[in-house]
Amino acid sequence: MRCYQVNAQNNNQPPSLLGQKSILLNVGTQGVGAEFAYGVLPNLALRGGLNFIPFKAHNVFKISGFNSTSNLSADFYNVHALADYVPVKTASWFRLVGGFAYFFKAKGDIRVIPSDDYKYGDLVLTEDQIGYVDLNVNWKGLAPYLGVAFANTFPRNKFNVSFDLGTYYLNKPKADITGTGLLEGNSSQTPQFQSNIKDYRWLPIVQINFSYKL
Repeated sequence: MRCYQVNAQNNNQPPSLLGQKSILLNVGTQGVGAEFAYGVLPNLALRGGLNFIPFKAHNVFKISGFNSTSNLSADFYNVHALADYVPVKTASWFRLVGGFAYFFKAKGDIRVIPSDDYKYGDLVLTEDQIGYVDLNVNWKGLAPYLGVAFANTFPRNKFNVSFDLGTYYLNKPKADITGTGLLEGNSSQTPQFQSNIKDYRWLPIVQINFSYKL
């Protein structure tokens, strides 16, 4: 009877992470991606993978008193290494996650294009003569990550779903403004634009992971 009770208690213990392996497909605020996870200690697993998000949108904002169209594009591509640590053995569904990523592409571009001819007295200027303005921001480089995760790192059977919440702290952005035609003078606003954007370095991560145990 005592042997039965001991075995039952052992069966209820959360499994060790050591030596376990899985492949994860994920989707979230950093786009879509894939990871490989491997348990290196009973309560520690490492994940390595990549994510990418190409995004495009049109007419995301309007400039008061100026008829224009705007085109936005954002491209974020990274490779990353993360460590999942289970702080409480009896709560293996909760993990602390830390690591870093290298963003080999991390940029956002906005082009503002006039949509009407511009009249100045008797003079009519075409869209080509007016020109356009490009606003470019680049966060390329190494970024640390800190967050938490919910649900077991490795499936108990073959499949499971888990969740990541956290943030990357991106490289200090490099920003510039370029203009053409009559809007060429806007290039002089680059220092002010750089100053305005310098603190935009947090990339929040909300992610769903679909895991397959190897």
